Formats: sequence, structure tokens, C-alpha cells
Amino acid sequence: MKRCPLFGICGGCKYDFTASDYQEKKISLLKGFEFTDTPFWTEIGTRRRADFAFSDGVFGFYQHKSKNIVSVTNCPLLSPEINAVLPSISRLKWSGAGSCLITSCANGIDIAVSSVVPYFTSEFKESAKSVKAIRITWNGKVVTQTAVPVIDFAGIKVEYPAGAFLQPTVQSESFIRNAVAEAAKGASKIADLFCGLGNFTFVLKAEGFDVCGCGVRRDLFKSPLTVGMLNKYDCVVMDPPRAGAQSQCMELIRSNVPRIIYVSCNPHSFRRDARILFGGGYKLTRLQAIDQFVGSEHWELFSVFQK
Repeated sequence: MKRCPLFGICGGCKYDFTASDYQEKKISLLKGFEFTDTPFWTEIGTRRRADFAFSDGVFGFYQHKSKNIVSVTNCPLLSPEINAVLPSISRLKWSGAGSCLITSCANGIDIAVSSVVPYFTSEFKESAKSVKAIRITWNGKVVTQTAVPVIDFAGIKVEYPAGAFLQPTVQSESFIRNAVAEAAKGASKIADLFCGLGNFTFVLKAEGFDVCGCGVRRDLFKSPLTVGMLNKYDCVVMDPPRAGAQSQCMELIRSNVPRIIYVSCNPHSFRRDARILFGGGYKLTRLQAIDQFVGSEHWELFSVFQK
């Protein structure tokens, strides 16, 4: 493929990931960082989740710099499993407007619809029978379901709640999990903060904390782990949302935690949080960029701080 057939038409990608200079353009966004490892480039055609839009019966991606929707029945960025069901999903009896998150789980396709229209129609429910999906929900209400969707984290299967956060590809998820596990070696008691469904929690045998998922229910933005709680750990892993972990970092610099493994999906909030950790005596010993969000301007960062 010399050019993505949708690039410049749909607004899904900032860069053409098929272009010969794609990596050069993408890495230029990280000027000023000093990396200890070369970037990890995720393979195209492996993305297991994607957000689509629908309006006035049209299903697809938003057009570039527009709210018009481009009909999409195949995207070279997505996994074969998702592309296989896109034609039938596009033919559903869509009503109103909204978004549609399609996720390829370990045991089948999950479809989560969010719409300003509170309820799905009988026509939509009938047409949903033609889609090979194990679950379809509309604003959290089940339209059809044949199995409970599950995600596999290195052999540990967990239930996947509709619309829950998930790394976009199995390949990059596994790479990050393995990097975290390697960096945590030797630690005897680990806290996994912003743990989500448990990508790191199970492999590390860690204590997880988050507002949802596999750990203790705790809003780490409003109630970060305190110094007294942190001091029982010899390693802390953090994988926060794009807003970062500012409040938690302010507690960490007052603690005795010797090792912090920080996975960030936002280089801007990472810079801010890193400055806090530097001020508390931590040194950055490893930093690697991961092109997890292929085609976009977003980067994932894997880092290790020591004190």
C-alpha cells in the first residue's frame, strides 16, 4: 500500500501511516526528550478498537475538518476482525446521531453505541441480528448479547464492561506490559495506580487502585494515595489518563518509594509530572516512546524513575 485510501478524506488520522516519511514526521513531535531506547512502532492493521460516528442514517468517520460523516466499510488501520463486521454495521438501521465504539475482544466483537436518542428502535434491534457481534449496547442498554465479552491479559481473562478503556492494540499492550514487568523485577510490594482492567496488575501481583476495573475503587485525582499508604510499597506503577497524575506525584515526592514506573499517553502532562518527580529527588533512568496510536499525533511513553 502506497497511500491510505481514506487519508485526507476522513479525519481519523493526522499522518498517513503508509507514507515513507511517516516515522520521521511522527518522531519530530517528541523534540526535547532524551530517550534511552529506540521507539517501538506498532504494526498497521492491528488496531482492535475504533470510535465511529453516525447521523441521518450514515455510519463512518467524520470527514477531515468537518462534521460530515464519510461512510467507511474498511480501514487499513483496523484489525481484520473489525473490518469483517464493518459492512454489516454500516447497514444497521441507524436513527438519530451519536458514536459507536467497536472493540475486538478475546471472544468476539463488542459494539457500544452512545446517542442523544435514549432508546434504540425496534428496527435497529431487528437489523442488529445480522451483525456478528457477541454484544451490542445502546446507551448502556443491551440490544443483543450472546456472550460476555472478555479481554485476555497474558492468559488472565477479565470481563470487558461496555465502553471501558483498553489499549488500542494487543501488540503495544503486550510490549508495555512486558516492559513494566521487566522494570519491576526485584520489587516485593507493588501498587498499580490507575490500574483499569488490570493489564499490569495481574502479571505484577500488585495491589490495584482505580475508579473502576480490577482494583480498589479510588478516584486518584481527588484522593491520591497518601504518603502513609505509599511507604509500604517499594515500587509504584502509574498509567493515568491524558490528564496525568499531578496530585499523585505530589504525594510520591514526599514518600519513600524508591522506584516509579510511569506509563503516559500524553507527553505534555508527562513533562509536568516529571518535573515534580525531579524536584522530589527522582532521576529518570529509562524513557521509551511507543507509537501506540498509529496515524495520530499522540504518543505513549514508558519511563522509570529511581530515588
